[in-house]
Amino acid sequence: MFPRHERLSQIAAFLKCRPLSHPDIDRIARLRFASVSADGGATHDTVGVQWLLKRNCSVTPAQLAGLYLSLCVVSLGIATFFWLQGARLVMPFAWLELIVVGSAFLVYARHAGDAEKIHLKGGQLVVELESAGRTERAEFNREWVRVEPSSGDGSLIEVSGQGRSVSVGRHLRPELRPALAREIRYVLRGC
Repeated sequence: MFPRHERLSQIAAFLKCRPLSHPDIDRIARLRFASVSADGGATHDTVGVQWLLKRNCSVTPAQLAGLYLSLCVVSLGIATFFWLQGARLVMPFAWLELIVVGSAFLVYARHAGDAEKIHLKGGQLVVELESAGRTERAEFNREWVRVEPSSGDGSLIEVSGQGRSVSVGRHLRPELRPALAREIRYVLRGC
């Protein structure tokens, strides 16, 4: 067997599947939303499946800070020029504009790193929700967890078990959420 297929066979053993042929190995390797990690060891503790759902941000907070600083320099430069020419009301409006734009950029930057991480390793399914720098973590036993839409097709996915429930899928288009739920259930069932 090729090294890739040996690694995928270990993953299949972790997922408690039947012995796999090449088409089965390729099906596990083509999980749409998940990434499969294996350290190459023979134990089940070295294999895991992770779903990382992040906000689609085209500008990082550092790039946004640079953009804001350049906006401040240009805006205050123009305001200073007109203030020196005698237009005294330009400067207060320039400061007001920069405060409003800075507040909007701050709200955007706080949520730019929001993410949902779902990690299956061993018998534990761990869900971590990060929002505005706060992380909420829930752990579920693999055998007792349920994955289903909250209210209907396209709604958030509810992961529940042992008296707790967490909604995931905020950073995924509504039409893709049922496919994600099916994939999570598929991996939880062990193929």
